[in-house]
Amino acid sequence: MGTERSDEDLMLAYGHGDLRAFETIYNRHKGALYRYLLRHCGKADVAEELFQDIWTNLIRARSRYRVRAKFTTYLFRLAHNRVIDYYRRQAHNPIRMDGRSNPYGGEDGFELEDLPEADYAPIEDRLHSKRLAVRLLQLIEKLPPPQREAFLLREETGLSLEEIAEVTGVNAETTKSRLRYAVAKLRHGLNEEAGE
Repeated sequence: MGTERSDEDLMLAYGHGDLRAFETIYNRHKGALYRYLLRHCGKADVAEELFQDIWTNLIRARSRYRVRAKFTTYLFRLAHNRVIDYYRRQAHNPIRMDGRSNPYGGEDGFELEDLPEADYAPIEDRLHSKRLAVRLLQLIEKLPPPQREAFLLREETGLSLEEIAEVTGVNAETTKSRLRYAVAKLRHGLNEEAGE
């Protein structure tokens, strides 16, 4: 009655032809998947292409899907593999995919100014928040790729350390270390911004 079906149950149902099950899965995960891809590559057109490819791959694999882990682990493993394939084919440097100083803004990405602001926040607070948000995005971009990926998988998807390890193909201790270093670097960079 009030209980939601699990992603795994929905995917199995979709494998048996239940199109509404796919619609539910898609609606649950489209935002986190797209943000993960956008923050990985920094270009909206590339993120959209990868996004479509991943969902297409999931659709093709629907009849072969078996529950071996959480669905989100499965989905983000598909995303991880697709990102790696893309950069191998493009022969891009995964640390810096383009020459822009802010890969998240401008014509290819979203503008932080487009985010809604609370009407009651003083202008100084809003400007400070925007500066910090821009700085955080820049710091995330500068993280070494394994640390950036661990951080994005944790923050965008809420995957556990074990699930991130499974997605990225490393052990949980390596994942924990990558995440710890990423957070320390981000915290240090933000503290420098704040003048601490």
